[in-house]
Amino acid sequence: MVKLISYLDEGMLPYPFCPGCGHSLILNSLNKALIQLQVDPEDIVIVSDIGCVGLSDKYFITNTFHGLHGRSVTYATGIKLANPELKVIVVMGDGGCGIGGHHLINAARRNIGVTVLVFNNFNYGMTGGEHSATTPTGANTPTTRYGNLERPMDICGTVAINGATFVARTTAFDKNLTAMMTEAIQHDGFSLIDIWELCTAYYVPNNRISKRLLVETLSTSGFSSGIIQKVTRPEFSQAYHDQMRDQLGLLPLTEKPIKPKYSNKVGKKMNWIVAGAAGKKIGSASSAFCRGAVLSGLWATQRNDYMITVKSGYSLSEVIISPQDIQCTTIPKADFLVVLFPEGLKKVFPHIHKLTENDILYINNSLLPIETRAKIIGMDFRKTGKKKEFWAVMALADILRNTNVYPLEAFIEAVTQRNEFSDKNLEAIETGKGLLNK
Repeated sequence: MVKLISYLDEGMLPYPFCPGCGHSLILNSLNKALIQLQVDPEDIVIVSDIGCVGLSDKYFITNTFHGLHGRSVTYATGIKLANPELKVIVVMGDGGCGIGGHHLINAARRNIGVTVLVFNNFNYGMTGGEHSATTPTGANTPTTRYGNLERPMDICGTVAINGATFVARTTAFDKNLTAMMTEAIQHDGFSLIDIWELCTAYYVPNNRISKRLLVETLSTSGFSSGIIQKVTRPEFSQAYHDQMRDQLGLLPLTEKPIKPKYSNKVGKKMNWIVAGAAGKKIGSASSAFCRGAVLSGLWATQRNDYMITVKSGYSLSEVIISPQDIQCTTIPKADFLVVLFPEGLKKVFPHIHKLTENDILYINNSLLPIETRAKIIGMDFRKTGKKKEFWAVMALADILRNTNVYPLEAFIEAVTQRNEFSDKNLEAIETGKGLLNK
């Protein structure tokens, strides 16, 4: 890799922050730390959430991920688990620490190898300066006009006591901030730097504070500063991957790609909805349907919908199969609707009304009659004698027999791979011949 002189997208500058805001200082220090480390930008992910700091990720040439307020540490955890080789850096405010404090605690106790940089200006600077979890006692904000009565959250103490292996606190004006960030990013484990700064839009006007007073407050607050904790213990994401490799011989979240083995006759994207009841393996059968499509050289997506009770109510699977990459996984209208149980029928009435003469409704005979413009093909499950848990597999198999969208052999391979019900699935597929009312 050619040596980089900046990790900032110069064409995007300047930053959008208020004059005097500490965010700019912190981001400049982060850029300097990355320059020192010379990590490939493709191997870095900067994760942000809501707040003024959430505006900053687009100024870097690295990978970025922007999400909901307080959830940035959760996203970072998932990214690191998926690929422990990445350098994952969270930029979040004190507001995010308050809203998502439990995520901080869990990431610390697991020792997930992400670096959290807290832009701590003691208030919600994007929404009007309301007090946050770190607002000092006695501070004046729009929501604490007579002085804050709460004790501020000790972010460093919270993560340190819960297992974080690198913890530090300083200010945005610290000349050693870049070196501290460099050490935190290099650290093999959960690292956090609580960086105190000034919100010149709200907190500074409402409170008699300056750069000098901020530094004095840091030393007189009773909170430790500098590197507070630095210990060594196994980093979770790598340890997890190592455990899965040792026990199963594979990485837990990165299965080998499915290599196509069969052909298909799909010329355009096809939207399928399988509607049934909870506990009747609707999702499992639809997953096999997707896998069979991929084995046949197609792209496939699946979205499941079911009630929180899991074992009662409806269960739906929305499946898209396409000869091209699928950019959107929502189905505004189905081309093929498979309705197996009354619970699912109630849920998909809006989709039934959208069906046209060119669409097909596959439906359990016991749910007929039904009014629709689509072609109706009934399914008679009574003669099969099979338990309802196998109806979805039987239906999809017989649909493939009659349509040859892709070979039935691909679906059979999909339902028998690493499946404890392989034999029963095969028996059900064989029994389901002639299920459709032609």
